[in-house]
Amino acid sequence: MKEIFEPYHLFDDPIKYYNAMLDDIENARHYIYLETYRVGNDSIGVKFRDALTEKARQGVEVKVLIDSWGGKSLSDSFFKTLEFYGGEVRYFEKLKFNFDFFTKGHKRNHRKLLIIDDEISYIGSTNITEYNLNWREMVMRLKCDISVKFKKLFEEDFKIFNKYVIDKKKNARTIKHQTCEIIRDVPSITIQRVGKRYLQLIKRAKKQVLIETPYFLPGFLLRKSLMDAAKRGVDVTIIIPKNSDVGVVDILRNKYLGPMHEAGVKFLFYIPHNLHAKVLLIDDETYSIGSPNFDYRSFRYMYELVIIGKREDIIAQLEKHIQKTIRQSQAFDYERWLNRPVINKFFEWLLLPFRHLL
Repeated sequence: MKEIFEPYHLFDDPIKYYNAMLDDIENARHYIYLETYRVGNDSIGVKFRDALTEKARQGVEVKVLIDSWGGKSLSDSFFKTLEFYGGEVRYFEKLKFNFDFFTKGHKRNHRKLLIIDDEISYIGSTNITEYNLNWREMVMRLKCDISVKFKKLFEEDFKIFNKYVIDKKKNARTIKHQTCEIIRDVPSITIQRVGKRYLQLIKRAKKQVLIETPYFLPGFLLRKSLMDAAKRGVDVTIIIPKNSDVGVVDILRNKYLGPMHEAGVKFLFYIPHNLHAKVLLIDDETYSIGSPNFDYRSFRYMYELVIIGKREDIIAQLEKHIQKTIRQSQAFDYERWLNRPVINKFFEWLLLPFRHLL
């Protein structure tokens, strides 16, 4: 028997949300739009490809947008049958070796979105791969008319997949919807919609700021806002994986932990596996769920997508998720940090100039 979900349902278990996604794809009648950073040439990637191919064979409109860096493991023939039945697959900003390869190649589409029939949407942290099956994620399933708005945003991204120059303000405009807002980011030093919105929320926090993120390398203003919040009595807690899948980030982030701890910011390390959820919770009343990491790279250089709102049913589910995460985490050891080996400090210093790119 297929599980029945509430209109706004949160998933943190990859097996459960993959199954829910595949069930919704199976029941699609009109269209399926998938936008993601990465699709794996593995058991999960193949399951999704085959499910999408079957729907295309049935006459359902299928469009897939994958970041070209995230999809680099896929062969040219991976989606051949899907395309044969009329499905469209595009790779966002294919890597081109030219005079500005590093500049353009570094700006990736990190958005993660699935929209089905103007009825169901998924937004969150997950890629379509098997390597994250034991990771802790955060994905929201929405069964409401917000899907129509997500559809329009997807169609904009689908059109600009290979454009060298885009209208950044248009592609980063905020969309309002009843009790929430959809915020998008584009590669830009000045726009940074998500980072600036987070800065506002943290500055206005009265009781609590809680962040879950796999990679913690925020810029100076965000670090200062978190420390200022802690100094004025706000409970600021940041949960990060003890060992993420990007070791150099783990090394560099340690440089910031001690000074922020001294200012009153609490750090917890998630132990079991990689924590890949991207969550912000303010005062138990405002949430943010989406694709960006809490780091320079997401806020400056990536195409990102978040939903920010105040629904009590979402907050209640999110708090259960957070409490479980906390139970599986251990506190930052400040004394151990002070006495860390000199070689660790050397590599922190060595990596610091590259913090914007990690």
